[in-house]
Amino acid sequence: MKAIVFREGSQWAVENVETPVPGPGEVRLRLLRTGVCGTDEHLLHGGFIAKFPLIPGHEMLGEVDALGDGVETPAIGTTVVVDNTIHCGECRACLSGRALFCENFSSLGCNAPGGFAEYVVVRAAKTFPTHGLHPDIAVLAEPTACAMHGVDILDLAPASDVLVYGAGPTGLILSQLLKMAGAARVTVVAPTASKLELARRFGADHTIVIDRDDPDAVVSELRELAPHGFDAVIEATGSVRVLEQAVGLTATGGTVMVYGLAAEDAFARVSPYEIFSRELTIKGSFAQAFTMERAMVALRSGRIQTDGIITDVVGFEDFDRALANLKDSSQIKTIMDPSHVATTPN
Repeated sequence: MKAIVFREGSQWAVENVETPVPGPGEVRLRLLRTGVCGTDEHLLHGGFIAKFPLIPGHEMLGEVDALGDGVETPAIGTTVVVDNTIHCGECRACLSGRALFCENFSSLGCNAPGGFAEYVVVRAAKTFPTHGLHPDIAVLAEPTACAMHGVDILDLAPASDVLVYGAGPTGLILSQLLKMAGAARVTVVAPTASKLELARRFGADHTIVIDRDDPDAVVSELRELAPHGFDAVIEATGSVRVLEQAVGLTATGGTVMVYGLAAEDAFARVSPYEIFSRELTIKGSFAQAFTMERAMVALRSGRIQTDGIITDVVGFEDFDRALANLKDSSQIKTIMDPSHVATTPN
């Protein structure tokens, strides 16, 4: 089968690899769509939990085409999304109810074969039927599940005033989930006007354009909007400078959430005295765990709007564009479709 393979030294190529065979308790999927995520770029350069050689792609939608021993459901032909996390169930973290921090944690598309391929093998128990949900919506299930986990960790009080930095796929989905979770007002800050327009259409109460080169210029406008600070500030960009700014914009007794993925060697300057004297809470949100079913419920309900999030579709022949799109501010979400054929320019 064809697959995108990442290798040491930030190298990648389309390769012919062996088609996987499902083992006991597993199913094989013929992949229909896989979302391209900023995490994939970190993985390409050896960040996060990359293990090479790697077939990346963790936001998977596929059709079951083979069953391993002992598997009766999902039946062949069922379209499913995938919870890509695998926990051993036996280590200290798993046995204490914190499976996301499993000592033997495996993640399809991150340190195990994922969805930028024609086929992938997954655990049958980790699949969730789409029940006819449009593929362009269903493929956003995994990022929605991650955002839902973040909202769970944030644990908002009713009528909270929330600031979200970032209007990429995560920021757009998070801002909607926050409203469902009790936020009375959601403000979204991002550098791209077209993305902020989409955020407003999805229900954001306020949107503010931030200058990438001078993010501090927006502070006065945010302070005017929330003179005493925001109850919660979510950093969903991976920018250290934005995180440093977020602390000062958080209300006394409020919460700063680190949601965006920064480089492992990145450090932020935060005043311990400010955290101490204003009783601030800093939280992190890593991946997702046990939220995929709820994500599917939210997407099926229509309460989470997605129209306009997908801005490009690529196949094997033009996957380089998917990586380039991650740095293109006009792009929001690129989808990898194994059946997509690149068009030849006139």
